[in-house]
Amino acid sequence: MEFPATAPKSATRNLTSKNFIAEHEYTLETLQKISELLGRNPEYYTVWNYRRQVLRHEFSRALSNDSEESAADQITAWIKKDLQFLIPLLRSFPKCYWIWNYRLWLLDEARRLLPLPVVRRLWEEELALAGKMLSLDSRNFHGWGYRHFVVETLEHLTSKETGKASRTQEEFEYAKKMIGANLSNFSAWHYRTKLIQRLLNEQSATDDERRKMLDDELELIHRALCDPYDQSLWFYHQNLMCTFVPTLCEQTMAPNLSNPERLDYLRREIDKIQDMLDGAEDCKYIYQALIDCTLLAAKVEGSMSSGDQKKILGWLSELKQLDPLRRGRWLDFERSLCS
Repeated sequence: MEFPATAPKSATRNLTSKNFIAEHEYTLETLQKISELLGRNPEYYTVWNYRRQVLRHEFSRALSNDSEESAADQITAWIKKDLQFLIPLLRSFPKCYWIWNYRLWLLDEARRLLPLPVVRRLWEEELALAGKMLSLDSRNFHGWGYRHFVVETLEHLTSKETGKASRTQEEFEYAKKMIGANLSNFSAWHYRTKLIQRLLNEQSATDDERRKMLDDELELIHRALCDPYDQSLWFYHQNLMCTFVPTLCEQTMAPNLSNPERLDYLRREIDKIQDMLDGAEDCKYIYQALIDCTLLAAKVEGSMSSGDQKKILGWLSELKQLDPLRRGRWLDFERSLCS
């Protein structure tokens, strides 16, 4: 077995002195050596797989030698100890896939082997940990994906135990809090898009309530866009504009708007975005948003006026100057518009 150069020499020497895997050396001493190695190099996924084998061996031994209650206690202690072992690794290597994957494996083993109340407590503690991790690095997409999975699992476990499962409202408020702490948090904005539709569906929202949600979201993004140079904000704005695409309306938060209502929203949006140009004439995202909204308004209306076409050509001229790396794209778009 070969080990990376970054592995601690003592751990490498001890682990390579004989073939532990082939000889099924699933001992506490082996586990300690694995821990030393992973503390230095958590990217070594083969060692994580070996650690799983050691833990499975301990779980099997507990189940075969003890009563059901005693076995559950021992397995719970093993899982909690290993979860604790991972915390300093996550702090040092927060974007290492193998640590997150191994942590989920431990929790899945808990679901497989332990009573439901114990499992739910473990996953509740995991949600709290995910919150702490995101407070340290609020833009870690591993952490956001992990939180989403933990919430889904908790909803499933809770539905089994109490029948009341949804955490959508709580997660919606959490995303709002994280956005308030950092407007540039793309992961939080993305999480919000996933929650809105689900929240409205769960509440059986009326058309008026859905329209209010749309108005509130537009107001929120307009306040956030006091910094128009933040690309993550424009991504969320673009997502909101999908509400006015006739072919996508059934999948949006306000599916029953009429075309005149969509057009009214878009014209007001274009006016607001144009106001942002005052003092930010060098911001390419503003010009892109103006073009997108104007094209969408033309699609809703069924045709494009010569005045709108002239405006788009003017905005494209600015983009060619501000975004020279994509000049070919803007030229192609200009040619397609003129033709």
